Amino acid sequence: MEILVVMVAGVLVGATVFPARLKGLNEKLTLAATGLLIFSMGVLLAGRDSFLEELGTVGWASVLFCLVPVAFSTIAVYALTSLFMSDIARRPAGPRVAAAQDGAEGGAGARGEAAMIGVAVGALALGAAYGLAGAPIAPIDFVAGHSEAVLYALMFFVGISVGGSRGLLGKLRQYHVRVLIVPAGIVIGSVLGGLACAPLAGMSLPTGAAVASGLGWYSLAGVMMTDIAGAQVGSITFLANLLRELVSFFSIPWIAKHLNYPTCIAPAGATSEDTTLPMLIRCTNGETVVLSVLNGVICSALVPVLIEAFHQFM
Repeated sequence: MEILVVMVAGVLVGATVFPARLKGLNEKLTLAATGLLIFSMGVLLAGRDSFLEELGTVGWASVLFCLVPVAFSTIAVYALTSLFMSDIARRPAGPRVAAAQDGAEGGAGARGEAAMIGVAVGALALGAAYGLAGAPIAPIDFVAGHSEAVLYALMFFVGISVGGSRGLLGKLRQYHVRVLIVPAGIVIGSVLGGLACAPLAGMSLPTGAAVASGLGWYSLAGVMMTDIAGAQVGSITFLANLLRELVSFFSIPWIAKHLNYPTCIAPAGATSEDTTLPMLIRCTNGETVVLSVLNGVICSALVPVLIEAFHQFM
């Protein structure tokens, strides 16, 4: 809830008093905050006491429960948005159009995406290396330990970007219940992916569906599944959903280029309202950004509901 309040504050600032000439500065601050957040995720992932042991025992299952639900979600959202949201589902440009864009604003957009991906890769690698090193450095530990504050700052900067885009909220009113199409596709695809992974990981079908129902919210899903199904399943859930968040950063540019803009939200799942939003801003359009925020709110609300629902069948 606090994240949404901070973002709304940013939207108000962007829509009212934020000078247009500072747009470039806001983009740089967004990029820096994103890098710090991904760095913190790398530290969190590799700094776990049992990280190397988990890689050997549950690592493959975590990767499986990350990639398959992401793939199924992407397919489901692409199919649904192509059918019911074709008016905003941007198709990739043909070779000639793309070439022309590369010489104009498209080239700047491509450079922006490359910068975002470069920052993501570098920050993740540095964070993982620091986490594995186990040699504490106070300033770095301070940043990694206050990732929530970095997230709030990121959401404020993102809010400014959204607020600076005129007329988006009014335009979205015409979509009505169609705003539910993307989260519906994500949930359906994720659950089906979890069901497909369950036999391969030696789990029951309800357990597999519950693991995939984290939708990228690794902290909550990991804790819930540890309480429900034990430490091993909890670790798989945590790692799978953390990996989903990381995979989103690298899959969104490809999806934007080859599929359509709303489908870019699919791999992000519940994180489309916060950590993966900067990449969505870079790679899609204003309408998709607002849809992604709504999707994140809906998916986040559904995570505990879905996990508890599947728990009843375990």
